[in-house]
This record gives sequence, C-alpha cells and structure tokens, in this order.
Amino acid sequence: MALQTAPDSVQCFHCGEDCGSGVIHAHAKEFCCSGCKMVYEILNETGLCDYYSISRNPGINRKELARPDKFAFLDDEKIMKQLVSFRDENQTHICFYFPQIHCSSCLWLLENLGRIDVHIISCKVNFERKEADIIFDHSKISLRKVAELVTSIGYEPYISFQNLNKPKTTISRAKIYKLGVAGFCFANIMLLSFPEYLGIDAKEAQLLFVFRSLSLLLSLPVFFYAASEFYLSAWKSLRHGFLNIDAPIVLSVLITFTRSLYEIVSGNGAGYLDSMSGIVFFMLVGRVLQDKTYAALNFERDYTSYFPVAVTRLVARKEEIVKLDDIKLNDTLLIHNQELIPADGILTSGTALIDYSFVNGESYPVKKEMGEIVYAGGKHLSSNIEILVIKEVAQSYLTKLWNRQELKEDKKNQQHSFVHLLSRYFTWIVLGIAVCAALYWYQFASAKVWDAVTSILIIACPCGLLLSNTFTNGNILRRLARNSFYLRNAQVIEDIAAVDYIVFDKTGTLTTGRFDNIEYEGMPLDAKMRSEISVLAKQSTHPLCQSIGKWTGSPNNFKIAAYKEVAGEGIEGIVDEDLISLGSGRYVAGKTGTEDVSAVYVSIEGNVMGRFIFKNQYRNRLPELINELKGNYGMAVLSGDNPGEKYALAKLIGNNAEILFNQGPKDKLDAIKKMQKEKYVVMMIGDGLNDAGALRQANVGISIVENNNNFTPASDAILNAAMLPKLSRFIQLCRFNKKIVVTAFIISALYNIIGLYFAVQGSLQPVIAAILMPCSSISILMITFGLSNIKAKTLGI
Repeated sequence: MALQTAPDSVQCFHCGEDCGSGVIHAHAKEFCCSGCKMVYEILNETGLCDYYSISRNPGINRKELARPDKFAFLDDEKIMKQLVSFRDENQTHICFYFPQIHCSSCLWLLENLGRIDVHIISCKVNFERKEADIIFDHSKISLRKVAELVTSIGYEPYISFQNLNKPKTTISRAKIYKLGVAGFCFANIMLLSFPEYLGIDAKEAQLLFVFRSLSLLLSLPVFFYAASEFYLSAWKSLRHGFLNIDAPIVLSVLITFTRSLYEIVSGNGAGYLDSMSGIVFFMLVGRVLQDKTYAALNFERDYTSYFPVAVTRLVARKEEIVKLDDIKLNDTLLIHNQELIPADGILTSGTALIDYSFVNGESYPVKKEMGEIVYAGGKHLSSNIEILVIKEVAQSYLTKLWNRQELKEDKKNQQHSFVHLLSRYFTWIVLGIAVCAALYWYQFASAKVWDAVTSILIIACPCGLLLSNTFTNGNILRRLARNSFYLRNAQVIEDIAAVDYIVFDKTGTLTTGRFDNIEYEGMPLDAKMRSEISVLAKQSTHPLCQSIGKWTGSPNNFKIAAYKEVAGEGIEGIVDEDLISLGSGRYVAGKTGTEDVSAVYVSIEGNVMGRFIFKNQYRNRLPELINELKGNYGMAVLSGDNPGEKYALAKLIGNNAEILFNQGPKDKLDAIKKMQKEKYVVMMIGDGLNDAGALRQANVGISIVENNNNFTPASDAILNAAMLPKLSRFIQLCRFNKKIVVTAFIISALYNIIGLYFAVQGSLQPVIAAILMPCSSISILMITFGLSNIKAKTLGI
C-alpha cells in the first residue's frame, strides 16, 4: 500500500492557475487548457495583447466553456426588451454584470471590445459595481452575439431571473443633488463672508449689504432643500418618541438661519450662514460616502437571483426557450449539464446527478433515477435530462423554503446606535442650559438673552459627534470594502462589535466546496497508469472525476474507446488497450455496505489498484483564524452535511465547541434562537439557502461568497471567501470604531464646555461661536480619520 501525491505544475500565462502536468504549449507560452489558449489567440489576432502587460496573469480560467446555446434566450424579443435599458432604430444599450472583473486589465479589455467587433459602438465599465454599459448596432450584431463575444474572452455576463424584475441599487440621485447644491452655496457664501471677517474699507461699506443679500439668497436652497434630509429624519424619530442625532442638528440649523435672517434684515450683522451651510454640506458628504460604500452590492437577494432567466421547454419534441414565470404545470423541461433545476418535477428521461449543496448543505451529489422527484435549486452535473413539472416555480420547494415567515420578518429588538442614545441626553442638556441662561439674563440684562441663547445653540451643535460617527463609519466601511467585506450599513459595525458568539456553516463556508484534498491509497501508480486514469476521468463531468483528472495530471493524448458512464456509480473505458474503471466500491470492487470515507475506486484490467480518498478542503489559514477567535468568543458549527468530518472539526475548533450535523434550515434557525435566549449576541456565517433563516435571525448574518456578485441569501454583510481568515481583524476594527467615536465626542465636549462657559455669560459673540464650530468639526475629522487609518494599518487591513 502506498500514499501518493499529485505532480508539480506550472503557471498558465493567461489566468495564472496551476496547469498540472497537462501543460499546453503554444505561441512560446504555457496554458492550462484550450480555453485559455483560445482567449489568448483572440486577443493576439485583434492586437489586444496589451491586456497582459497591464496586470500579470489577468485572465479568467476557461476550462469550463459555456455551451453553444447558453444565451439562446436572448433571441427572445420579450426577454430582450426587459433587459435592455435603451433601444432605437440604430443602437441598443445593455448593462451587463461581470463578476469576473478584478483588475485594470479587465477594465481595459472590456472598454476595447470595439476592436474585437466593430459593431460594438462603445463599452463603459463601472469598476466598483462590476458592470459594463455596452452600446451596439443591433442591425449588425444581436444581443445574444454580444453576450457570446464577451463570454469567449472570459467575461461571461451574470444574468439572472432577478434582472427582469428588480431595478439596480444605486445611490439616491436626490442626495447627490442636495450635496451639490450645499457644496456650491457653501463655497460661495464663504467667499462672500471674507469681507466681514477681514474688514472692509469704509468707502466700500455699501457693498456689505450686497454681499449679505447674496449670502442670504444662496442660503435658501441649503435651508429649504439640501437640509431636508435631516428634517425628515428628525421628524420621523420624534413621531416615534425618540430623539436621534439629527434632532439637535436641525435645531442648530434652524436657530442659525433664523438669527442670520434677523441680523441681515435688520442691518445689525451678516449672520452665520456660512456655518449653517457648512454643517449641512459636511453632514451630506459623510452620508453619501457611506451610501457609496455599500451601494455596489445587493443585500436583499432572493431566489430569483439564483435562477436563470429562461430554460428549455420541449413541445412536441421541439425545443423552445421559455421564461421562468411562463413555466406551467405538466411542462417538460430539458435540463443541461451544469444547469439549475427551476421547478420541482419528476425525472422522465435520463439519470440525474444533482448537487443540492446550496439548498441543504450536503457536500456530495445525489443520484436520481427515472420516476423520482427532483427539487428546484439543485444543479444538474451529468448529461441532459428531462423533467415533468409538478409544481410551478412560485410553488416549488426552493421558493417555499425562501418564503418562510422568518425570512420575511425584520429582526426584533434591534438597538439604536449608541450615538443616537448619546445625542438624546446631549440635546436635553443643551436645551436646559439655553433655558437657564435665558432666564438668568432676562432678569439681569435682557439685552443679552438673544446673544446668549443663540451662542449656546450654535456652539453646542453636535455636528462634531455626528461628523466623527459618520466619517469614522464611512472610513471603516471603505477599509472593509477594500478587503472584500461589505456591510449593509454603518449600524452593522456596532452590531459586529457587540458579538460574543460565532456560528459557522461547514460546506462552502469552512470548506471550499471543491474536492482538491485527495489521497491515493493502494498499489503504486506509474506515469502511464496516471495518464490512462486522467484520460478516463476527464471524460466525465462528475466533480470527483474532474478532481481525479486534475490530480493525475497530463492525459498524454491517449485515445479512449468503449467509454461508458453509469450515473451515480462510475465510469469505464479502454485507454491505450487497458480497461480502466473508476467509481464506487460497489461498482469497481463489488463492495457492499457504506463507506467510512468519500472514496473513488480504480481498477486496471479488472485488478483493483486502490482508491482515491476525498477529504473536505478547508480554507487556507483557517486554523490560524480559529486560534485567534477561540479565547474571545463562543463557537459552534451547524452543518447540513453528514457527520463524516466530526472528529476533524472537533480537532480544529475544539472539543468545547458545539458541532451539529444533518441540520436543516429550521434546525439552524432554532439553534440560533436558543443561543440568543441564553443572552448571547450571535454572528452567523453561512453561504447557502439552508442558512438563510439563521442568517436573518442572528444579530449579525454574514454571507460567504467565492465571488461578490454571486447569489447569496439576504444578510447583513457579504464576505469574500478568500478574506475569511481576516475575520478576527475585521471584528477588532469594528470594536475600535466605538472607541474612536467616544474619543472624538470627548474632544468635542471639551470644545463645547469651554465655549458654553463664555456663552452663558453673554461674553461670547455669536460670530466667534460660528468660527469655533467649524474649527471643532475639522479637528474632529482629522482625529477620526487618523485614528481609524492607523488602527486599520496596524491590523493589516
């Protein structure tokens, strides 16, 4: 008996992946597959090889080529009309999602599509959203051909059923307009205020009235339009009996504008319109930055973004493309390899091999024979099958699973941000001081009442607190997003900081979902045997066979004859005159009973050589992450898979951790509720639909994705799988956020105390208060940005 390892490999010139020993040499370069070589040849023929000079190995692996008719549904006029954003007699505009976009080379290549096909008029890429707006001449090239063109160079557009029904998530245009108005008016009012601050020659004193009038005119759009964002927020909070941070901001804006209006009209002064417009402008800047950070992703995805736009229906044995919502009871659907099953049905032709890992968490594909029921949401991994629809899409198992009541309900008992709680007390204290000062000066020097009250309300404006919170949150959201950790909103930062219990899903979260961790156990295999096994394994689409083909290396161009595949059992064929068999112990070796491990047996000329043992491939640097979390958080694993990995998980996470297997969606949800009843603040990390209820119930739900635009259940955050090892550092940064805001608040409070000391005595002129307020705000911004950046760099984020 011998244990053997896979051979070394070289790097593909196009995509940078390891080629194994199956290197394809062409054009004095090495490629891992014919697909990567084909893309290089297309770019070389069209003079676009600068693509490779901008970034090293920028391409997308092309081992899995799309079938020729994959985009046939784009020929359907009804579907096309729902997807295109504009169409006239000469051109069509379409916006495609390209999850593969990851570097400047991608951007350069896509924006040069017109050099590959002259009928592409233009292509503009939004790198942040991974979208491309393509304009093409539809009289020369169809939408389907455009999709096939970009797919041929490695950028397959991500088109789902959701694209037909839901608009894109974008930053509010109204908020952008308000920011623009506030910025324009603020800058010009500041310019017009300089003569007041610096002094003006007596001969030109008449110009003061002109400057003041212009400032007042410019302040009106700020007061009535740009600041409406805060009026609405404060009003909504008051209606619910709660004072949020916007309430004192609105009070400060109202007092500042009213006092300024009085002074300008009465001719007593210039007012403080620059301060008022500055408050509104900086507040809007912070909010737009926050919105921009998480607008690129959709956190409210449903099952429609998992399904394809259309499928193939058989009518009188003729194929036709049909939208999902047009599928009817008793329709016969043709399901291709690697295609999702869109509706529950009975298998009427062929043998199915279905991957249900996303729906139920089971790692390995399930074999289904004719007459058995197959459920929506599974991915078919074998040759074409036909199913008879027994439930329409809206009534399918997957849809019902998604539409469970717990997925529709909002999270209960959500706490308000601690900043809003601080502002509640802050507002009442400031109002109390203002009232006391007014009563005091009313008795002893009534002329000072107005100046004292105004100065108090201007200088005590909590814009320092709000700015520190807004800009710190915005900066941390930006830092996290740069590391592929996207939060739904700023409140999630505080929620993450409060977590004390972390729950992991296994399949697709702790493990990669790939079958790369292979050990061969048995009689030694020489180079020729490896090549023969590789030739046979690569004939099958089964993921285990594909992994064996990759593990064994180059197929050496051996010819294969008498190939036979028994779905769910195994494959066999004659390779270079040797009969090779791969499959289950029952199929290859005549074994009975269940295996203690997941294994594929191999025989040559009827002699059983051994077996390939597959172990779950845990993500890189996972042990280091677990060690960082162990001492600070309770941990658990909730898996829909069988308990085959129980001991490996216990060794990894620790014997004190709760590890549960065969957990369905309801089981996971109940487990989270139980932890919360025990007063834990729970973070749930998962990737599949079976995790959706638990993700929604948890205090913080994080969806793990291999690609940021792939389907994920509704969640509070989306984390790229490659960044999971940094989770502990992300949590530390979120915890530090509160310390930064509290520090900034204390500094802001010191400003306020000093200013209020003079203001209540009536010795502080409102103009001085108006100058101190922006100085306080700018210093707060510098402190928050500096501290958050230093901490992020310290953590390596």
